[in-house]
Order: sequence, then C-alpha cells, then structure tokens
Amino acid sequence: MKSEKPLGHKAYGHIPHLPGSRIGPGDHAITEGQARICCERTRDRHDRIIVRVKVDGSNMAVANIDGELLPLGRAGYPAISSRFRQHSLFAQWVYDRLNRFTFLQPGERLSGEWLAQAHGTRYNLSHEPFIVFDLIRGHTERATQDELAERTKPFDFILPHLLSDGPPRSIEWVRAAIAGIHPHGEIDPIEGAVWRCERKGRVHFLAKWVRPDKVDGCYLSEVSGKAAVWNWLPI
Repeated sequence: MKSEKPLGHKAYGHIPHLPGSRIGPGDHAITEGQARICCERTRDRHDRIIVRVKVDGSNMAVANIDGELLPLGRAGYPAISSRFRQHSLFAQWVYDRLNRFTFLQPGERLSGEWLAQAHGTRYNLSHEPFIVFDLIRGHTERATQDELAERTKPFDFILPHLLSDGPPRSIEWVRAAIAGIHPHGEIDPIEGAVWRCERKGRVHFLAKWVRPDKVDGCYLSEVSGKAAVWNWLPI
C-alpha cells in the first residue's frame, strides 16, 4: 500500500501541449490563443516568453512541509516509498544534500527532472542528475524564472538550457535551435522544449512541444523488456 501524500495532492501537474506536439494518454492541448502568444505574437510589452530545453527523466520534487524537507515523486508520494529504484536513489541523493534545500520555506517545493535512469533519452551527463525548473508555493503558484534562478544559484542547482528569453518563438524556430546541440550531454535528440509565459511579474501559463517521433520510455525495462539504462548511478 502506498503511504499518504504529504502535500495532500500531486507534487506537479501536466503541462499542456502546443499544436503539432506528440500528445500521449492523459495529455491535453493549450488553447489557440495561448499558442499564438507563445509562438507568434504577444499581447503587449508585458508578456515575456521564456523557452527552455525539455529534459527527459522522472519528475521529482523536494518539499518543505512544516519545516521538514521531503523528497517526493510527481504524484505526491514520498520518493522513498516508490517501488522503482530510480526514485529511492533520488531520495537518498536528496538526504545526502539536505543543506542545499534549506532555502525552501514552509509550503514551498522545488520541482525538477531526475535524470538518473534513461526514459526516452540517454544522457552522458556532465553535471549532477537533478535539473530544476519550478519553485512552487502552495498548490500551483509558480515563482518567476528570475526568482527561481536567484534562489537556487547559491546552491549550484542547474536549470534546463535556455533557448530564448523575451519574444515568442515558433516551433520551427525551436526545431532549428535544438538541432545538433547537447547542453546536458544528450546522446539522443532533445525531446522538445517548454514555453513559459510570464506577465507583470507572475507566471501566466506554460506550454510544451514534444517531437512527434519521440517514443516515451523506450529505454525503461518495463517498456523495452531489456535491462534498465542508467545515465547516473552513485559511486
């Protein structure tokens, strides 16, 4: 039996897809108006569009719950309770580095991608296996990218590679921008990108695009029927 969710809800939700993105079961698309803001034309000078590489691993978080730091899986359960080795490895990795998460205030959580095990993309990692992309307060209130960078930089956390900051960017532009680059040691092609629309100092909405030929979890043993592929294992 699974333990209770310490937050009382999921640690992270689903980011809606832009037109032309590969959509899987349970995914949903962004509105046409929001897609235009991301890719074609902003409403006015107050819209800021930030585009970062989409990294491919397991969505994990570290939450400050009443002063206690807890590693969590995406669904909101303690990482240590998972039957999957990659999640228990994340829990141990966090507990070995708790001093790096002390900046989190009660009610805040740091979400990111745990790249220890290959899902649909293999990595020859040149840095640690946790890449952070969101600082969340309460249920869904996201910190801006500037706040995320400012608060995590002193603790040497890594953010997904930045492709663009400011104007809208089309999917065609992103396709060209990610072609042939390997900012996180990608062995396989980058799976896509995430657009973040910030407006007047607040995160308005997120959207993503995933390559249509991307096969989710193709390196996971439960999908491939082969041995797990690891990008990182503890020494």
